[in-house]
Amino acid sequence: MATEGSGITAYSVKTKTKNVPMIDPVIDIKSGRYIASGKDSAGNKMAAIMSKATAEGHIKDGNAKKGTGWS
Repeated sequence: MATEGSGITAYSVKTKTKNVPMIDPVIDIKSGRYIASGKDSAGNKMAAIMSKATAEGHIKDGNAKKGTGWS
């Protein structure tokens, strides 16, 4: 994963580019899935689904904040 401020990257549907760095990501748990949501540098909304281990790693490293659904 590319790192530029955060370690989370995602596909930008609007610009159709891969591995776009996510700014200020928040990881929520919805229906057992770990979903990081944030914005790209242009302000477009982005989301990425990841595993529990990956999500916990990003939070531990300070790359993301916990959102809703965490116990």
